[in-house]
Amino acid sequence: MTTIINTKLGETKGRKRVYLEGRKLAREGIEVGQRYDIEIKKSQAILTLKDTGRYTVSRRQRGGAVLPVIDCTADEIAQIFEGSQCLRILVKTGVIIITAHHQTQRVNERVNRFLEKVAAQKPLDTVSLFHGGGILDAAVHEGLSLVGIPARLAVAVEIEPKYLEASLANNPIWDEYSIAIEGGVEAVNLRKAPLQADLLVAGIPCTGASKSGRTANKLLFAESHDKAGMMFFQTLQFIEAVNPAIVLLENVKEYMNTASMAVIRSVLASLGYRIEERVFCGNEFGALERRERLCVLAVSHGLAAVDLDEVTPMTTKPTALDDVLEQLPEDSSRWKDYRYIALKAERDAAAGKGFKTQLLTGSESHCGTIGRGYNKVRSTEPRIQHPTKPEKSRLLTAREHAKVKSVPQRLIADLPETTAHEILGQAVIYPVFVAIAKHLGQVLALLQDNKPLAQAA
Repeated sequence: MTTIINTKLGETKGRKRVYLEGRKLAREGIEVGQRYDIEIKKSQAILTLKDTGRYTVSRRQRGGAVLPVIDCTADEIAQIFEGSQCLRILVKTGVIIITAHHQTQRVNERVNRFLEKVAAQKPLDTVSLFHGGGILDAAVHEGLSLVGIPARLAVAVEIEPKYLEASLANNPIWDEYSIAIEGGVEAVNLRKAPLQADLLVAGIPCTGASKSGRTANKLLFAESHDKAGMMFFQTLQFIEAVNPAIVLLENVKEYMNTASMAVIRSVLASLGYRIEERVFCGNEFGALERRERLCVLAVSHGLAAVDLDEVTPMTTKPTALDDVLEQLPEDSSRWKDYRYIALKAERDAAAGKGFKTQLLTGSESHCGTIGRGYNKVRSTEPRIQHPTKPEKSRLLTAREHAKVKSVPQRLIADLPETTAHEILGQAVIYPVFVAIAKHLGQVLALLQDNKPLAQAA
């Protein structure tokens, strides 16, 4: 017979403790009054019945039955399992084998790997899911580099070929060993391609969670979207497979209240991460676009805690849109008659839909969110009014779009206008995530507060 117990390492009167009792011991021939010894072999503690043993099986009476108890506070236990959150205990005839639980071993492995790299100034390996044009990743790498922590892109997964091509052409985070995977995250065979990562970054598709996405797709809840609804599950599978020390996720602020986010919180906690969440506004971090995005930061137990509320702006917002607008001739073909949009806005208002047009002059101190489909000329997204012909207006150019998000121009260089708008429309406010990554790096670079954990078996 065999019994396996997954339990936490306890504590009594300031000493580490392994406490076992009951029929699970008795069925393996462990009886009250027997003696046992403890032997340490590598990363295991082995308790073996022995007539001359130093320790005695004690007793507890419960429901009229006398049950055996192992209550071990030996110093050897404290030493070998220092830093272990959970233990795996195998009980078989006359022997008890105690090891760190496999999840604790995974926590120790990723933390020690991370700390060794930071101490040696070796680049952190990053995995990017839903990569797009890599704008989020570029911001994170830049923020880390500001505090002397190098990073390299190990793997990027992107389903849209033109976005991946754009990143390969313009994004400096790639190196000769980076792996580019064109396809959906669900198509990646994680068993065939074992990989470890120090940092996993993912902008989980928000189509099912955003207000516009739920309205357009007539969704009752985010998870009912036929494609985006299950992407949180694939993300969690990736996290478990690559075992990163740090996970950074971003999404629309509405994602905070979805069932998907509730599952993400629960699973990440069970995998040994501390979770921080904060909604960041682009205007507060130097961008003209008033885009609010949820940042979820999961840092492994064993590393210093990171407080997202301590992230502060690094740049100052331009005074007005005019500061980033290009001076186009009044007869430019970009000026168009969009009266049909004004009529649609009137119909929406009459129907009580609450959608409003953003017809701007350039004097405004901010603009609203610009999405992936900006080039389709949607009524709720910003347009610039013609200076002398009020019936005409124009979309922002791709360069202007990048500037209102404070995205470096190099990341959209030489791209077709539509592709550039799509990549930018799905992207983050660049300086927000530079600031987040810089703060993260500042905290984690304080290695004196990050002592290596016990080595995994």
